[in-house]
Amino acid sequence: MAGLNSMRFLSVFVLYAIAMTCVTASPPVKGAYWPSWAESFPPSAIDTSLFTHVYYAFASPNNVTFKFDISNSTGISLLDFTSTLHRKKPSLKALLSIGGGGNDPQLFARMASKASTRGSFIKSTVEVARKYGFDGLDLDWEFPESPKEMEDWGHLLQEWRAEVKKEAKLKGRAPLLITAATYFSVDFFAYGDYRKYPAGSAGKNLDLINLMCYDYRGSWNTSATGAQAALFDPNSNISTSYGVKSWIKAGVPRSKLVMGLPLYGRTWKLKDPTQHGIGAPAVDVGPGDEGVLLFSQVEAFNKENKATVVYDAQTVSTYSYAGTSWIGYDDTTSTTMKIGFARALGLRGYFFWAVSYDSKWKISRQASKAWSL
Repeated sequence: MAGLNSMRFLSVFVLYAIAMTCVTASPPVKGAYWPSWAESFPPSAIDTSLFTHVYYAFASPNNVTFKFDISNSTGISLLDFTSTLHRKKPSLKALLSIGGGGNDPQLFARMASKASTRGSFIKSTVEVARKYGFDGLDLDWEFPESPKEMEDWGHLLQEWRAEVKKEAKLKGRAPLLITAATYFSVDFFAYGDYRKYPAGSAGKNLDLINLMCYDYRGSWNTSATGAQAALFDPNSNISTSYGVKSWIKAGVPRSKLVMGLPLYGRTWKLKDPTQHGIGAPAVDVGPGDEGVLLFSQVEAFNKENKATVVYDAQTVSTYSYAGTSWIGYDDTTSTTMKIGFARALGLRGYFFWAVSYDSKWKISRQASKAWSL
């Protein structure tokens, strides 16, 4: 196994070296989502020098009209976000992300099922984006649950693009960006019926596709530890390398693909503290809320508990353990290797979930530096 690990590690270095010779026509995307509920981390706290795109997470439409009812307090928050970021870095793109993992996917399914409701939603998004100074809109529908809903997702993007073009021409201004956060793979196989994103519509109508390359393992399976954002997985298709390549194989331009990186770890409680590798037997989640620790908390845990930290070259991930506590996460080493992989494949860039989870900008700074080498 040591030989395989070494070859895997070497192969990523080779890809990274190749990437250094590549010249991309489009400027790189260094993105991050900002959780609007992070009261201790206002937009003014964001180090804008490290990012090109920052997403306001999240807004949600009315579940009957599918239009946006923006309260006074939310309006103030939206304006503070865009004005603060644009003042700090005028070239930065501020986008409004709609949906999120905590939103009811059936709300979007109902909205996207008919042309009339899609139209109401689309017009309202454009109005809100313009009113509050956003540069673009992001759809985070997690997730279309059937082949029909995937088809509707594609129709929504097509009509959204048409409206954005029409509005820009009518007003004589630059068109809003349209992006979407998606499952890591073009084929959705996590649960339910097999379905596939309409790659043709995505590639044609979206400016960027944010692949959520994380949450591969977690609290829903506490029987064994796992690399929650593995770049490679020798035993399954649940890996970033598989997911990214599936979108490329489906015909989506590489220049529109953005690789997601987590600024948090997932934890387990080991069954036997002497068995502590990836895939080791576990009995429950470990420390953190529902088995989740922010990267800043991971660093604090490792220091306080004198945890053993291991970089795993086979999966390109990091884990630490102390007693029966086990944490799988990304650090500066694994993040740098993933950046090399993304560049070698010709991807547009990367994004973080979420910007407030870092530890003194340690990973964000390293990622920006690695892409700029």
